[in-house]
Amino acid sequence: MNKKLIGIFVIVVIIAAVLATSMFTVDETEQAIVTQLGKFIKEVKEPGLHFKIPLIQKEHKFEARVMEYDAAAAKIITDDKKHMVIDNYARWKIIDPLKFYQTVGSEFGAQSRLDDIVFSEMREELARHTLTEIVSVNREQIMDKVAEQCNQKVGDFGIRVIDVRIKRADLPQEVTQSVFDRMKAERQRIAKKYRSEGEEESVKIKAQTDKDKTILLADSYMQAEKLQGEGDAEALKIYAQAYEKDPEFYAFVRTLEAYEKSLGEGTTLVLPGDSEFFKYLNPPTKE
Repeated sequence: MNKKLIGIFVIVVIIAAVLATSMFTVDETEQAIVTQLGKFIKEVKEPGLHFKIPLIQKEHKFEARVMEYDAAAAKIITDDKKHMVIDNYARWKIIDPLKFYQTVGSEFGAQSRLDDIVFSEMREELARHTLTEIVSVNREQIMDKVAEQCNQKVGDFGIRVIDVRIKRADLPQEVTQSVFDRMKAERQRIAKKYRSEGEEESVKIKAQTDKDKTILLADSYMQAEKLQGEGDAEALKIYAQAYEKDPEFYAFVRTLEAYEKSLGEGTTLVLPGDSEFFKYLNPPTKE
C-alpha cells in the first residue's frame, strides 16, 4: 500500500514539474520569443500565461518599454573648428525581438552597438555645423537628423531609435578660461561704448537745456519789458489825463511826492527861500 502511494506521489511530482516547465508568463512590460533547440518557433507579445514544450523549447524575454542609453561625454570638433565636450543620450526600443536576439542577444550588446553608432553619427553631423548652430540655432533639427541616420543603421538589430538629445555641451577645460577672457573683454568693450554714448547724450541734453533756459529767460525778459513799457505808457496816459483836468492840483500832488522822497527824517536842504520847490511850504502871501 505504501509503495503504491509513493508511486502516485512521484507521478504527481513529475507531472507538476513538467507542467511548471511547460508554462511561462510574459509581463505587460515584456515581449518574448520561443526557440526550439536554438531555432525560432514563435514570437510572444501578448502579456499573460503561455505554453512551451518542456526541455526542448525555451523562452527569451526582452524589454518592451522605451529604454535610455546614456553615453559618456566626448570631445568633438565643429565646422568652425571649435572644440566641444558633448554629453548626449538616446531613447530606443526593441521592435523586432527575433532580430534583436539573433544580432545583439541582450540589452548589454545593444548598448554597446548604440554607443558606437550614436557617437559616430553625432560626431559626423556636428562637424557640419558651427558652435552657435549647435548650441542655440539648429539644435533640435540636428538631433532629429542624427536620430534618422542612426535608425538607418540599427534597423538590422531589431531596434528603433526614438530620439537623440544633447544633455550638456561645454567647451573643454583648457579653453574655457580663454573664452571667458574674450567674453569679458567683449562685455567691457560694449560697456565702454554704452558709457561713451551715454556721456555724449548727456552733453547734448545739457546743451539743449541751457539753450532752452536762455531762450526762456530772454522771452520772459522781453515779455516783462513789454509789460513794463505798457504799464508806464498807461501811467503816463493817466497822468496826462489828470493834468488836463486840473493842472494846478496835479502840480500840487507831484510836488508833495517830491517832498516825500526828498525830505526824509534828518534831511537837510539848503535852498533859497524863494525857490519854486518850497512854494507850497511858504505861508500864503497877503494881498
